[in-house]
Parts: sequence; structure tokens; C-alpha cells
Amino acid sequence: MEQKKRVIALGFFDGVHNGHAALMRRTAQVAKETGATPSAFTFDPHPQTVILGRPMPLLTSPEDRADLMRKYYGIQDVIVEPFTPARMKQPWREFLVDTLIKDLGAIHLVAGHDYHFGYKGEGNPQLLKETCQELGVGCDIIPRVEQDGITVSSTYIRTLVAQGEIERANEFLGHPYTLSDRVSHGKKLGTTLGFPTVNLCIPAPVIVPAFGVYATRVVVDGESHMAVTNVGVRPTVSDNDGRVTVEGFILDFSGDLYGKELRMEFYHRIRGEQKFPSLQALSLEIRRNAEETRAYFHTATSLDGPKER
Repeated sequence: MEQKKRVIALGFFDGVHNGHAALMRRTAQVAKETGATPSAFTFDPHPQTVILGRPMPLLTSPEDRADLMRKYYGIQDVIVEPFTPARMKQPWREFLVDTLIKDLGAIHLVAGHDYHFGYKGEGNPQLLKETCQELGVGCDIIPRVEQDGITVSSTYIRTLVAQGEIERANEFLGHPYTLSDRVSHGKKLGTTLGFPTVNLCIPAPVIVPAFGVYATRVVVDGESHMAVTNVGVRPTVSDNDGRVTVEGFILDFSGDLYGKELRMEFYHRIRGEQKFPSLQALSLEIRRNAEETRAYFHTATSLDGPKER
């Protein structure tokens, strides 16, 4: 059986932001020109987690990274390999020749200006370009991407999300900040208060936005619904156990979503998390937040991301 020909974008792609978009658009373009499969190669966990021995905070899970690359940029094959101590010690040339070219069928590689690979990060864009030329494999090195004089990077966007600056984070991502999960039962507080709710369990080391209430959209079964989403520890609830929760109150919706896969898109921070004197006071505030959410989506030129492929 003939090996699949691939054009492969190289990187970790946390958040799948505007800097990554330049790589993936070039990958898709070359794949179309050559009849190859547009692909991306990435790792899980983040290499720094293994190298430094501590978890690296991330914007997106491996599943969300893959979904965003397929949805917005037409990347068909997202290859996620475990980053192990053995992989960490692999010489850069062996990774390039044996893994990418021989094993995965790369005929063209696309990497960013700061891409490093192989043992101790000894592989760099210049070596990648020179070795690909030597081997007859195409190669593009994409220069840094800047917005407002700032280099677009996952590190900068993580800071924005952690501070609750969702709208600015979305500008640098090029699409709404997204969390995905299968809906868990939680404590169904929203149902008690008169709102259909979804509770998401976010796996470490994926970060959540700064505690507070957000205007969001919940996408399930291909349908998008406005929602008011609380991120935090629910201080008003007496049985709160201190766990951080992501709880969405879905507007103008009836039905059972428990157990379904959903995508939650964050657009705007309404307020910080606060403690109310009673559940009744909390319910009234959520209703106010619901009206603010409707008004936001009615008036905002919301960022839906690049056109889906």
C-alpha cells in the first residue's frame, strides 16, 4: 500500500491562535497544490512538562486543539504523539528524517520562526530548512505574527484569559476562547433556580478564565445557544466544596443535555464572581446577567472565528 503524502505543520499549537493560523493556511495551500494531505504534528503533554517535571498551563486540551485545526483551517490529519523521555532524547536529525519523512510521509514541512526540536532543542528553523533542501523536501519557515505591536503567542493569550480579558484574548486567538466536555450532572443548581444548566469538568492542566460571569455560547448537536456561564467556586452555595466549576445557564432552551458533548465559547466578561445573601438574590442576579448577555449578542459584532472549512 502506497504511503500517504503529507504536508505537515509543526508545533504545539496551544490555543490555535492567529500565529498558528499562518502556518496552517500555508500547509493547506501547499497540500492543495501537491495533492497531499494537510496535516499537523504535535505532542501531548507539552514538552516543558516532561523537561521541567511540572505541568504546563494550557489554553486547550489535545482534543480541542485538533478540533479547532480541523474546523477553521482544514487540517485533515492531526497527529498527536506522546512526549516521552525517549522522545526528549531523540536527535533532531533522526526526528526529522525517520519520524516526519520516513514514518509520516512528509513531502513538505511548515514551521514557525521559533520552532525547535530534537534533543535539547538543537534542531532549529535554519537546520530544518537546510536539511529539507538537502533531502528534496519542501519547507516554509513562517515569520512571527504581530498584532498591536505584540507578538501573538500562547503565553500572552494565557495571561489574558487568566485575567478575564476574554475579548482581547479572542482578538489574538482569531476565534472564541473555547472549552469542551461531555456534560456532567453536577448539583443542578441552575435547574433549581429555573435555568437549564450544563456543568463542565475541565481537565488539568487546561486553565479556566478568571473567576466571574461570562456571556457565552453553548454549541451542542450543531446548534448554538446563548448562555450565562459562571466560572469559580460558587460562594453563595452552602454545600460548595471549593472545587472550581464551569456552570452554564442556557437561555431560551429546554431539553436534557446531560451526557452530550458540547463546546462552550467565551465572548465577554460580565462581572466578577461574588457572594449573594440568598439563592433568591442569586437568581435575580442571574436573570439580570441573562438580559445583559442577550443585549451583548444583539449589539456586538461577535467574533465567530475564521470561516469553517
